[in-house]
Amino acid sequence: MSGKKERIIVVGAGPVGLVAACCLSQSGIPVTIVETSRELPGDLRASTFHPPTLDMLDRFDISHKLVARGLVCPQWQFRDRKEGVIATYDLSILAGETAHPYRLQCEQWKLSEELREIIDNDDKIDLIYGAKAVDVHQDEDGVVLSIERPDGSVEKLEGRYLIGADGARSTIRKTLGIAFDGLTIPEIFLSMSTTFRFDEAIADLAPIAYLTDPSEWAVLLRTPSLWRVLLPTDPNQIDEEIKDPATMERRLQGLFPKDDAYEIIHSTAYRVHQRVAETYVAGRVFLAGDAAHLNNPLGGMGMNGGIHDAVNLCDKLADVWHGKAPLEITERYNRQRRKVAIETVQQQSLRNRKMMAENDPAARAAYHDELRRTVENPVTHKAFLMGSSMIQSLRDLENVA
Repeated sequence: MSGKKERIIVVGAGPVGLVAACCLSQSGIPVTIVETSRELPGDLRASTFHPPTLDMLDRFDISHKLVARGLVCPQWQFRDRKEGVIATYDLSILAGETAHPYRLQCEQWKLSEELREIIDNDDKIDLIYGAKAVDVHQDEDGVVLSIERPDGSVEKLEGRYLIGADGARSTIRKTLGIAFDGLTIPEIFLSMSTTFRFDEAIADLAPIAYLTDPSEWAVLLRTPSLWRVLLPTDPNQIDEEIKDPATMERRLQGLFPKDDAYEIIHSTAYRVHQRVAETYVAGRVFLAGDAAHLNNPLGGMGMNGGIHDAVNLCDKLADVWHGKAPLEITERYNRQRRKVAIETVQQQSLRNRKMMAENDPAARAAYHDELRRTVENPVTHKAFLMGSSMIQSLRDLENVA
């Protein structure tokens, strides 16, 4: 391809795209990032960082900065809305397995800010904001990405490879015709952020709590400045009904009754999908993050899994770029990360949802007893945390040829 630029193109400047760019630059590879938004995306959904994700981010020397801006949570729990604490998990028992034996509650936009600061001082990374990816072509030598500027003009960018980290509605995935099969979860998820201190009002409440209930499960997540409440919602309601102030107030009062009104700082309602792309690799074009897989947020695996994608892929691409491995090594990325998405992330997040919403009394009691037995035994307690924190799935990938 004549005039081919010696660079890798990354589409999408969310956490996954930014991590990919920084990984590549660290390996001496020039990168161009293309982002539709006119500024750094500030998505509020993800806030949980698992231990191995922080281990990976140590390569950029930013985990400690996120810790300073976040909330270290050595414990998290399953509760029942009526019975209270069912099981409290202690991540400190993972010391020795990870440099970060805790979950970190820190809004994902703070990660984007830290990565953006690195990128702004890195002359190997170019960032193009306000440009929409519209088409991608490739041949045996490289890729051509067509982008549309705000004024309607179309420009072509050339590179050796391209990473599509452009989210659930990925233009790159659609352009390549890659199937994105799966299911849409029936209920809509309502997320509300409030200044109310649930930790001061509810006894023995951990900063991350999953509340089972036969009629309305809930998730309580503490961030440095707010508590976030996640509730399932009737999918037949429209956005205005779901986010009606009186309705949200009633639902929060149902979770914890108090004399005065809740102060709701932010709210969002969204549909949740469980989908995995048919392939993450199409020649010289690769998918990562939400462009490759979607799952419900119960367990906090979406953003974390996307970052794990980016590191896995970019380490392999660095070997390809520097002539240490053939391009075919990226097929191992496909096998490894799809396996995790299908067998670990999808199954665990679906199981979490089923357990929290179980309305059969005998099945609920059996779930609760299983959780109690798990946490009471040091061996099963650690094994459970190795899985839920995503450490075990990463180690298992080494056995995937």
